[in-house]
Amino acid sequence: MELQLHDVWFVLIAVLWTGYFFLEGFDFGIGVLTRLLARDRTEKRVLINTIGPVWDGNEVWLVTAAGATFAAFPEWYATLFSGFYLPLLVVLLCLILRGVAFEYRVKRSGEQWQRNWESVIFWTSLLLATLWGVIFGNIVRGLRIDRDLEYVGTLGDLLNPYALLGGVTTLALFTFHGSVFAALKTEGEIRDRARRMALRLGAVTAVPLACFLLWTLLLRGEAPSLVAAVLTLSALAAAVLAGRAGREGWSFVFSGLGVVGLVAVFFLALFPDVMPSTLDESWSLTVTNASSSPYTLKIMTWCALAATPVVLLYQSWTYWVFRKRIGTRHIAVSH
Repeated sequence: MELQLHDVWFVLIAVLWTGYFFLEGFDFGIGVLTRLLARDRTEKRVLINTIGPVWDGNEVWLVTAAGATFAAFPEWYATLFSGFYLPLLVVLLCLILRGVAFEYRVKRSGEQWQRNWESVIFWTSLLLATLWGVIFGNIVRGLRIDRDLEYVGTLGDLLNPYALLGGVTTLALFTFHGSVFAALKTEGEIRDRARRMALRLGAVTAVPLACFLLWTLLLRGEAPSLVAAVLTLSALAAAVLAGRAGREGWSFVFSGLGVVGLVAVFFLALFPDVMPSTLDESWSLTVTNASSSPYTLKIMTWCALAATPVVLLYQSWTYWVFRKRIGTRHIAVSH
């Protein structure tokens, strides 16, 4: 079968979402761990500082994924953003409040002021980690899409057991990913506790992850998604074993591969659909009927080839510059 540009852009959008969840996964996990791992406000600052230089750069992947979807698959974008209007509005508000919390938290020295913004970081991180699983769970499961390629369901239809399990799965997996990142980026007592928590969270995450992957395979699974599901669970197990052996770098690599594997299962289970219809299979949005013209995709491909290496080099350089561990001794007493 000849590879078409709309197939290429489906893969590229999958790569963009993979990059977003890989990076923002531990980002959200750190936000959740400010309540679960940190014992005092100094340790909260240590955790927040591990992602301080990179959290906003991580969100570039989301903006790019949304923009690429709008340009390459306008029908997909239109149906997605109209059908998920309220959930995506909550996502947008959480992203705004989370960004404001990072910046405003230290603008005043009052303890209550800083505690309030730290609470915002925790709750928005928890909601975002959960909502993305619910949204993608609904996309994979299928939606009430009519012959006009429009979503005709209700908000209640989105709160089905499969999608809610997807939300629990992404919340658990991202929190585990964040605990591994915390062990990699911190020092002293908080590092030791992060390692121990990662081992516990790995065992906890395995249960909803295995159930969700099995349910996904029963819904839309084929050989490629089965392989991706097996590799996802294997990566989770390898991350736990590497963490137990004190190999924090390898543990982070494997936890990241677990996130990558989950996203791969999503998109492999979908293809060639982008939004399946539960009303009539012929009404599903596919890479063919939802895509832009071949000329548009061709121009986009050349632009992506020119811009993508620059973005990757810049972001890699950022992580290299801020690669060192931090601990409570790096937190100024005056703060």
